[in-house]
Amino acid sequence: MFSGIIADVGTISSAQDREGGLRLSVGTQDLGMDDVGLGDSIAVNGVCLTVVKIDGKVFTVDVSRETLDWTVGLDRRGKRVNLEKALRLSDRLGGHLVSGHVDGVGEVVAFNDIGESWRLIVRAPQSLAKYIAVKGSITIDGVSLTVNHVAGAEFEVNLIPHTLAVTTLNQLCAGSKVNLEIDLIARYVERMMQAEKE
Repeated sequence: MFSGIIADVGTISSAQDREGGLRLSVGTQDLGMDDVGLGDSIAVNGVCLTVVKIDGKVFTVDVSRETLDWTVGLDRRGKRVNLEKALRLSDRLGGHLVSGHVDGVGEVVAFNDIGESWRLIVRAPQSLAKYIAVKGSITIDGVSLTVNHVAGAEFEVNLIPHTLAVTTLNQLCAGSKVNLEIDLIARYVERMMQAEKE
């Protein structure tokens, strides 16, 4: 589990084909690798991946074809990515509970400076729209954000200067593709409602 509070922005230093998927090496400056071991989880642009090798400030993960088919931003050398280590039970939960299992890919409709913050409008896949609610949580490329407005499959969030400074969201523009993870609570509420009808 993760919180959606980004610890560092890293760079994919290599992306090698591996049995239909990819083996990625990711360089980091401030993530703090001293307490990371083989088999630990790190969220890369919101995708929970397992560490298979560590070399100083570079860690390596394997990405399956299934994961590549459901996500964006994990297949290019030189790509900057949001990084977060898995939560420990003693950690503060500054964002919201995030599983690192991307639900779909959204498209940026608009990204505008509105003075004290930036307004980001994203179009979600139609299948995810019903899970997105005003004042609910959503994860965009691994970043925990609060939904401010919903219109059909489009939703709006505001980004403060700090968030733009410490994540890759400052690189977005209209047409950019982003990884989306809906709030875990929404999934369980739907499942409970379905079970009551059965």
